Amino acid sequence: MKKIILSALIVSMAIGINAQDIPERKTGKPGMHHKMDRKKGNQMDLQKLNLTEDQKTKLKTQKQNMRSQMEELKKNENITVGEQRAKMEAIRKDNKTKMANIFTTDQKAQLEAMKKEKMQQHKEMAKKRSEKMQSTLNLTEAQKAQLDKKRADMQQKIKAIKEDKNLTEQQKKEKFMELKKSQKGSLKSVLTEDQLKKMKESRHRKPGNRDGDRKKPVKNNAAI
Repeated sequence: MKKIILSALIVSMAIGINAQDIPERKTGKPGMHHKMDRKKGNQMDLQKLNLTEDQKTKLKTQKQNMRSQMEELKKNENITVGEQRAKMEAIRKDNKTKMANIFTTDQKAQLEAMKKEKMQQHKEMAKKRSEKMQSTLNLTEAQKAQLDKKRADMQQKIKAIKEDKNLTEQQKKEKFMELKKSQKGSLKSVLTEDQLKKMKESRHRKPGNRDGDRKKPVKNNAAI
């Protein structure tokens, strides 16, 4: 399992290589800024590995090779959707292996340490969000217990999906989306209408909310 997680992290980080060659694009797509933030984080992690120029070149070449393979596969209209997904999964697995082989043993150990550190940071952030929500919504002890149970059940389901070797990456994504939808529905069975309203309002008031930022007119372009 550790190897799977490590290889996934390696590929995720490698995607950020030479991102400076790609021009910035303004977009209003939901969640796009989260992807950009992750890409920046991956680039910073790669810098910590002190990659050689040869490694950078190999990672970039491998990323381009994978993209080319995916594009050619998408153009193939003589295969079924199931066959296409199977081939895409095979390409991803081969890419992960080749990416991982570019890093040294010390770099892989460093990646593993960074992965653990990020997991700890995510846990701490989730705990703070939970505590803030409890305070903002003034939850009862019964509601706290219900939400804690639902959260634990959700974590178990996520773990089961991640460890299911019979699922492709695409199938895992689809199941994660289904879980996310069911989580929203489960909140309605625990929270009151007033609490749901407060929770929605608090999300809209988050610092750096892109929708809110877009609504603010720029008065003086010269000052930017």
